[in-house]
Order: sequence, then C-alpha cells, then structure tokens
Amino acid sequence: MDAKTWADEVEVQRERKDFFLASHPESPLSFDARDRFRGLVYWPPDPKYRFELELHEYDDKETITVTDTGGHERRFWRWGAFCFEIDGQQCSLQAYKSDSTETRLFVPFRDKTSGKESYGAGRYLDLESETHRTKAGRWIVDFNEAYNPWCAYSINFICPFVPLENWLEVPVYAGEQKYPFGKE
Repeated sequence: MDAKTWADEVEVQRERKDFFLASHPESPLSFDARDRFRGLVYWPPDPKYRFELELHEYDDKETITVTDTGGHERRFWRWGAFCFEIDGQQCSLQAYKSDSTETRLFVPFRDKTSGKESYGAGRYLDLESETHRTKAGRWIVDFNEAYNPWCAYSINFICPFVPLENWLEVPVYAGEQKYPFGKE
C-alpha cells in the first residue's frame, strides 16, 4: 500500500471514531460533552511510527497482574515482545492477551508524551490477527492507531494501567493526543 492510501485509511478510521464518540449510544462521552465535541486531536499520520514486526512469542507464557483505575487487579498473559527502533533508540513492548484463546494482542504503552501531549495513564494498541498481520506473518504495529482508553473521557469507565515494562523512554508523536475536555 502506498503512503497516501495508508494515510487516507488512518484518517477514515479517525473520522469513524469521532462519529462514534459524538453520536453512538455507547459513547463514553456524556451528553453534555457530546454537544461540544468537535473531534479528537491527533498527530498527523506519520509512516515513521508504522512497523511490520516479528512477534517474539514466548514458549512459556506467564501471567502478570495489572491494577486498573478502579483499584482492581486484572490478569493478562504475557504473550510475546515486539522489538523496534524509534529515533535511533532500541525499544521493546510486551504484547498481552486477557484470554489465551483470543487472537487479538493488547499492547498498552506509555511514552515521553504521556501526561503532556497525550493521556497521562498511557495509550493502547489493539492488534487483530485478521487485519494486523502481513502475508509473511509479521504484525503491523502502527502507533498512528494508538488510542486513549475510555477512562480518559469519563470517570464511569475502568481501564488497566500500563505495566512498567511497557513504558517507553522515547516520545511517540503518533495517534491520539490528550482529550481536551478531561474526564466527566
């Protein structure tokens, strides 16, 4: 896929999310917030933050316990690691599953924009096997798809915190930025 087609697809995904947040009955935004909502703020699509990576899947998968914003503990399977480079710095992120039978990978992360330009608790990537795998079996890890969890928009949602092992030491200027209105 050429760069323009890819960037256009990223923009279409963003428009769909904005439409969902503004009008869908299951939107995390309050009705008052929907009235003033004019769309989320994103960094422009940047191919520098799109990777096709091998998942270094663990033979012996362990579970980890992650606290969520409600103070509860959740268990995730540490499924494998993605290794990549941003601005000359080697990075690694763990990929998780909440159930060992699911095909989706959950990749929460924090970076140097967290709490400044992006949501302080971190952002998420969901990698679906059907849409985020290449024909060669590599995973498409595209930070331009990074999104804020629902708890960034409303106190009515509980979301898992990003494990320390997924705190990046580099800024990721891609994906969704901080929600401008705060939680309601």
